[in-house]
Amino acid sequence: MLNIVLPVDFGDKTDQLVDGAVKFAKQVNGKIFLIHVAPSDIGFAIGDMGYQYFPEVEANEIREELVQLNKIEQRILAQDVDCEHFLKQGLAKEIILEYSKMKNADFIVMGSHGRSGIYDVFVGSLTKGLTKDSPIPVLVIPIHE
Repeated sequence: MLNIVLPVDFGDKTDQLVDGAVKFAKQVNGKIFLIHVAPSDIGFAIGDMGYQYFPEVEANEIREELVQLNKIEQRILAQDVDCEHFLKQGLAKEIILEYSKMKNADFIVMGSHGRSGIYDVFVGSLTKGLTKDSPIPVLVIPIHE
């Protein structure tokens, strides 16, 4: 069984990315390790008094993101693909690489934007960073309108 790390950001193309990853996982008898990296500054706001931290805002956002991860996990499991999820706050590239190594990933599956021929716009900065720095193969799935 191959281990496939699938980072998701809950954007409008997440469903297409998940569908592509599920298709790939079925072809290679893979298990999907779903990951979402939340920003470290979720509960911070800037106002008249400078930066302020609101732990209840952060807790609510993390709770909502866990609900979304659970829904995606259940959708993947319903298609007979083994799956588990993980959420962590921090810098996306570093956490995805660390998690991929921890799970002995055979592949990291990312999506491309498909907006332009310019590489940074085409694959996105996170995908570009992972393909550049990852010792693990990165499979880029084209995501189109």
